[in-house]
Amino acid sequence: MTEILYDILGIGNAIVDVVAATDDPFLSRHDMHKGSMTLIDAAQADLLYAAMPPAKESSGGSAANTCAVAAGLGSRVAYIGKVADDQLGTVFRHDITAVGVNFHTPPLVGGAPTARCLILVTPDGQRTMNTFLGACVSLDASDVQPALVAQAAVTYLEGYLFDPPAAQAAFYKAADAAHAAGRQVALSLSDAFCVNRHRDAFRKLVHGHVDVLFANEAEITALYETNTFDEAAELARKDVALAALTRSEAGSLVLRGGETVPVPAQPTKVVDTTGAGDAYAAGFLAGLTQGKSLAECGRIASVAAAEIISHYGARPEADLRALVGG
Repeated sequence: MTEILYDILGIGNAIVDVVAATDDPFLSRHDMHKGSMTLIDAAQADLLYAAMPPAKESSGGSAANTCAVAAGLGSRVAYIGKVADDQLGTVFRHDITAVGVNFHTPPLVGGAPTARCLILVTPDGQRTMNTFLGACVSLDASDVQPALVAQAAVTYLEGYLFDPPAAQAAFYKAADAAHAAGRQVALSLSDAFCVNRHRDAFRKLVHGHVDVLFANEAEITALYETNTFDEAAELARKDVALAALTRSEAGSLVLRGGETVPVPAQPTKVVDTTGAGDAYAAGFLAGLTQGKSLAECGRIASVAAAEIISHYGARPEADLRALVGG
């Protein structure tokens, strides 16, 4: 059997995150709806970037954030994502490598520029995202190397990437390669908007190809078209071996077979919710691949998420291993 070299292999949209503090009037002037995620084109991205206050820039995208946080927790991590052969692509590659993530996906040459997400954070901690997808949506099955997948205990798929048909093919290739090697597949639903666009396709993927499912309350109820969280949670329990469902300040619920493990949220001051779900998944998978109990996986996940929302940006500023006590 292939040796496990990585605890987690993330596959997702490779995006440079640009995060700035702003106020409600700025959102109004630019016709933004607070808390939303809007896809924009290259021209809109240039105009908004020019209008934004001073910002913090880093390699990002949901799965990349999860990989970075997991590396901060001491996990061995690799990442698959598509950047362009341009300056931002170089920034992304250097940044994610510097935090300890193995990233060798070849860049896109002669196509769209590297993706970027322009994130405006208001004083109430809400994030409003404007995303230019650029090169990242060109990722396809050819970028998934079965040998690399076989080297990872868990392959983690980002729901945001699910939109292009080529990316869906990449997900199925990765899931098949992982299961052929006796490994696990995890999926984050990412956003209710994504789920509503591709509900049937997500249901098919979840039911037959996913072992570990991450979702918040809005995403899981959208997936199963239920009115209540409890109904959706029970349907998830039947679909996957393990589900970790988050409910913001109400904490999370971890389900495995007949087990139900409630996990309290860690107390913290909310500054910026960007990356909270990504960090939760990182903490949970870090614990899971270390053989921790479900309760301990949930605790590590909650500690990681609390650290992320206590400051601007989706990357940890504190020593996560010290925070979780490991």
